[in-house]
Amino acid sequence: MEAAIAQRVQYPSWVDCRKFEGKPLVSLRYSQRVKEDKRFRGLVALAHLQPDRRYDQRRSVSSEVSCSDNNSSALLEAGSVHPFDEDLILKAKEVRPYLNGRSMYLVGMMGSGKTTVGKLMSKVLGYSFFDCDTLIEEAMNGTSVAEIFEHHGESFFRGKETDALKKLSSMYQLVVSTGGGAVIRPINWKYMNKGVSIWLDVPLEALAHRIAAVGTDSRPLLHDESGDAYTVAFKRLSTIWDERGEAYTNANARVSLENIAVKLGYKDVSDLTPTEIAIEAFEQVQSFLEKEETVEIPDGDL
Repeated sequence: MEAAIAQRVQYPSWVDCRKFEGKPLVSLRYSQRVKEDKRFRGLVALAHLQPDRRYDQRRSVSSEVSCSDNNSSALLEAGSVHPFDEDLILKAKEVRPYLNGRSMYLVGMMGSGKTTVGKLMSKVLGYSFFDCDTLIEEAMNGTSVAEIFEHHGESFFRGKETDALKKLSSMYQLVVSTGGGAVIRPINWKYMNKGVSIWLDVPLEALAHRIAAVGTDSRPLLHDESGDAYTVAFKRLSTIWDERGEAYTNANARVSLENIAVKLGYKDVSDLTPTEIAIEAFEQVQSFLEKEETVEIPDGDL
């Protein structure tokens, strides 16, 4: 697992990793915000993520974006790469100085879109993306999560999940998609609290429809049930929510899809795009970090 993580983490060229050595992130000063803001780099990586069909029809980047790497510059013209919503790019640029290198951990029920939204957020930030389930599968020589549950049990899987979060928590500038049950272990919160945790709060009805549409083969906690796909999914999700719902509220930031839909005038949360959800996530993270910044912690107390 260590090798897989090391190979996939690629810090942007402008990152001075020495600033983090031996210093708790909470002690890092925000006085460098303007300086960091000017160093926003790495948008070339956006070309690797497929665009959202819906926001392709709305506002996208129409102006040239200046990027630099090792004091060289390049221009990305609209149309030469997959378009990204301009509001999303601007929001990422705005929130990044507040993060000051801290990683973000997405938590939420299965099917809540943590991987999809997380990849989008990592691209516009220039951060590395990791999916905990994928890391565990790689560490188990390609064994799927469903197979791990079947042959080794849930407790074994949760141990591997904690191992993955422990390793990731020692790193910076990551966006991490966690498993739906990662929140049930207090030790996992210890690791995630080294960064910023974000809860994607999706109504159970919407989750059940999503899961029923794609099937339950990859959902070990649902796969053994029989009956109508939606009914089975909703019933089991309701039980899981009763077990985990309170744990999700420990997250630093909450992204309510219902609230976003109301704000944007949508009748159904299924009408929301990953871009709209990512923008809200950045806004909630910034709000949390702004409040955190007002609490002055003397270096001697750390």
